[in-house]
Amino acid sequence: MFDLTHKTSIITGGGSGIGKAIATIFAKQGSVVHILDLDENSKRVIEEISAAGGKSFFHRCDISQQAEVKTIVEAITGANKSIDILVNNAGIAHVGTLESTSEEDLVRLFNVNVKGMYNCMHEVIPVMKKTGGCILNVASVASHVGIPDRFAYTMTKGAVMGMTLSVAKDYLEYNIRCNSISPARVHTPFVDGFLQKNFAGREKEMFEKLSKTQPIGRMGQPEEIAHLALYMCSDEASFITGCDYLIDGGFVKLNN
Repeated sequence: MFDLTHKTSIITGGGSGIGKAIATIFAKQGSVVHILDLDENSKRVIEEISAAGGKSFFHRCDISQQAEVKTIVEAITGANKSIDILVNNAGIAHVGTLESTSEEDLVRLFNVNVKGMYNCMHEVIPVMKKTGGCILNVASVASHVGIPDRFAYTMTKGAVMGMTLSVAKDYLEYNIRCNSISPARVHTPFVDGFLQKNFAGREKEMFEKLSKTQPIGRMGQPEEIAHLALYMCSDEASFITGCDYLIDGGFVKLNN
């Protein structure tokens, strides 16, 4: 089950955290994995996958630039003839209310979280129309509920869900499935960096506080998100499209 042998996958933001976990498990399950990321440290992920017997490639790419995405997708298609899976994982965050969010910050988040996702789907879908495929967009619990001081981030993740539904509807006849997943807080290097930057000397205290905002009592692990992503992109999920799946330790439904 969940075999991805002979499938070619593109994973954006695959250099760390959730993206790294997805890239690693997809390669383990037999997929040829292409990581699109700005972080040159993504090469370490490629080395780890190779050491474990998997096959993967790193492409330095600013997904907010359509021309860059187009060039890379064309190169991947030329080598593999098809693209079977696209995981739109790359994203950035911002803390602030509407009043404290500058226009510059709003545009910066839009360019990566919304336009970047559009760019990737815009270039990959014409390829998938020939053979079918699966797209998985990473949204957030912020797509479902209001989270304090996350105006711009919530706006972009709401757009992710809208794009997911639209693409799922428009490409049914081409056997292209499009879904999204909505994680809550997941313990990634981003979280550690955020705590160090904003709560120096109180990292442990704030980590526990943030963990307890989820009814299950802890943050998720990147591998747990990757397991859901694997299912959603496997043939076992062939009857699922146009859906969003919460993976949030009960954050949305059980926080009363």
